Amino acid sequence: MELSMEMTPRVEVEEDSDSNKGSMWDLDQKLDQPMDEEAGRLRNMYREKKFSALLLLRLAFQSLGVVYGDLGTSPLYVFYNTFPRGINDSDDVIGALSLIIYSLTLIPLLKYVFIVCKANDNGQGGTFALYSLLCRHAKVRTIPNQHRTDEELTTYSRSTFHEQSFAATTKRWLERYAFRRNALLILVLVGTCMLIGDGILTPAISDVVIVVAVVILVGLFSMQHYGTDKVSWLFAPIVLLWFLLIGGIGLFNIWKYDTGVLKAFSPVYIYRYFRRGGRDSWTSLGGIMLSITGTEALFADLAHFPVSAVQIAFTAVVFPCLLLAYSGQAAYLMQNKEHVVDAFYRSIPDRIYWPMFIVATAAAVVASQATITATFSIIKQALALGCFPRVKVVHTSKKFLGQIYIPDINWILMILCICVTAGFKNQIQIGNAYGTAVVIVMLVTTLLMILIMLLVWRCHWILVLLFTGLSLVVECTYFSAVLFKIDQGGWVPLVIAAAFLVIMYVWHYGTLKRYEFEMHSKVSMAWIVGLGPSLGLVRVPGIGLVYTELARGVPRIFSHFITNLPAIHSVVVFVCVKYLPVYTVPEEERFLVKRIGPKNFHMFRCVARYGYKDLHKKDEDFEKKLFDSLFLFVRLETMMEGCSDSDEYSLYGPQTERSREALLNDNGNTASSFADPTISFVDSIVQIRSPSHANFTSKSSDRTSSQAEVDQTEFLNNCRDAGVVHIMGNTVVRARRDSTFYKKIAVDYIYAFLRKICRENSVIFNVPHESLLNVGQIFYV
Repeated sequence: MELSMEMTPRVEVEEDSDSNKGSMWDLDQKLDQPMDEEAGRLRNMYREKKFSALLLLRLAFQSLGVVYGDLGTSPLYVFYNTFPRGINDSDDVIGALSLIIYSLTLIPLLKYVFIVCKANDNGQGGTFALYSLLCRHAKVRTIPNQHRTDEELTTYSRSTFHEQSFAATTKRWLERYAFRRNALLILVLVGTCMLIGDGILTPAISDVVIVVAVVILVGLFSMQHYGTDKVSWLFAPIVLLWFLLIGGIGLFNIWKYDTGVLKAFSPVYIYRYFRRGGRDSWTSLGGIMLSITGTEALFADLAHFPVSAVQIAFTAVVFPCLLLAYSGQAAYLMQNKEHVVDAFYRSIPDRIYWPMFIVATAAAVVASQATITATFSIIKQALALGCFPRVKVVHTSKKFLGQIYIPDINWILMILCICVTAGFKNQIQIGNAYGTAVVIVMLVTTLLMILIMLLVWRCHWILVLLFTGLSLVVECTYFSAVLFKIDQGGWVPLVIAAAFLVIMYVWHYGTLKRYEFEMHSKVSMAWIVGLGPSLGLVRVPGIGLVYTELARGVPRIFSHFITNLPAIHSVVVFVCVKYLPVYTVPEEERFLVKRIGPKNFHMFRCVARYGYKDLHKKDEDFEKKLFDSLFLFVRLETMMEGCSDSDEYSLYGPQTERSREALLNDNGNTASSFADPTISFVDSIVQIRSPSHANFTSKSSDRTSSQAEVDQTEFLNNCRDAGVVHIMGNTVVRARRDSTFYKKIAVDYIYAFLRKICRENSVIFNVPHESLLNVGQIFYV
């Protein structure tokens, strides 16, 4: 059953002022108040899972196969991309090795593993995790669907600072103008899109025959549906063996060819390298930068593994083995400068050449896993924050909700990877493109970390300046080098990122405009009340779930519904599902329920809140929990009517969970569960009296509330048995006739196409087709 209606008039938005807020506005505020009290009940302690030492070591081992494959296979091609025209002076090898050593120390080790990883959002990494942290500490989110009650979530952690502090000044500077908030969002989207481009380029840089590479890619992407846990168990032994072999071979080559390469640990040779080579040394940084590729994926992959596991794996295995591998290759090149094209394979001892070749080929295949899983994580975060079209997200692990698989993105990545692999002519071009993507992601992370250090960590300005200076000096130096290679393959990630940026920004723009439209065209509760308890219609048995993006107010689709149909359900529940800038919302704090309007109208509001890590179950579980919360609210509300006025409230009673279970499991003797007057509930506040007064009036109030509760509960049960109908708005967004050409293209074609191919809300909620009612409307932006 589908009802379509069009609405073409423009919605004029005017700011309310105190002077024009009349009596009708006051009535609206009284009838539909924010859920301050309801949210106040939800203060249950939520603690992050602790990992045992054995489990942590196991996860560190698994992280090798997922997180470090890309970074670990860099020795295959770094020296060749650094000296594409050959080595003229042996001292250049020492200088390049010194640059590699300090790049690995400053960027992956110090910046990412020990600083950036600490900026995770309760174990979630990536640019959107940093953005969610900033959204909680400053009003920079462009979709204003948050309410102060959301800040009372136990997972909504944020720092407070003095109004005169530098952090407060930075916060006010960010919040002052809308274009600064938009610039911050675009910066986050650029970093995200560049990381996606990085994931597309990673498989292409492996030195494998094109036909073989395509077959390997198809196999690799076909395995992703098994999940991170199973894939990591398969890949981790390969990567661990790879690191041990390159570390051992490097140590052997240092001893065999030239122990003098160890002097590269002195930074003096970096200065001599630039002084001797001039511009050629400067442009060679594009090749040296490939030694730290994969670092940007390290942070995004935190959703799949805890920070401690990632840190243990890097410091104990990855970092020392990479230093030995590069030093060993440099020692070999000191005596074999002509072998720079394939220095890695030439430096392998003859006795183990073929076993090492097989391991190297397997490791090159595994290298792509880091950016693939990172892409899944950031797409999930972008999806939850309204910056990506709705796609199917599969949670592949019951133990770790961060381990996900996105089928649509997986196959799109595979197709793009095959195109890029087949399209590039040589490895130098791929390396140039790869370096461009990596350095831009690192620059974006640095800029976001500056705000994190100021607003979230409240670091002293000297520490912020030190971090900013070291990071920008290194990364801007690399960025200036890759600029020389834009025309030599470096343009590819820019084109890929630009395409994804257009998709993400246009989707976000359309989402924002749809929310603003609903917000400014919502129906007055005073008008609803004026229709009377029957709403001017026939109230038929059943429950109507009206889905809306509004956490307050009656959506416009409801007025369309009641003005075009002669009947409405006996019970109406406005359901708002919204994602917050937090990694998760605990189950016991997920639903907020309250009554709107007079009691005999039988109208309720339910707000379901999710974090970007949460699994949004699309089965009957959502509807069941919604009705559990609704019934709990009705029971509680009925009992509150039997209490006289008092200023005493129970906010955080120690018996919350016991009382909740008693309410849900009780079959009519609910009042007996409330002998203790200091208990609290999930969806409302219990207004209590002192114990002496409570004993005096308990019998009469118990009888009254019990009978009223039975009547209300029976009424809701009968309505539920009569049938539940899901009423959803099907809003079409179009550009106005006087809009610019670019706006018409973005709204009428790109956004319309994305809306057409993305998953429908009815699919996400698993609404049966026979219970679905679509209310169509059109608005112009």
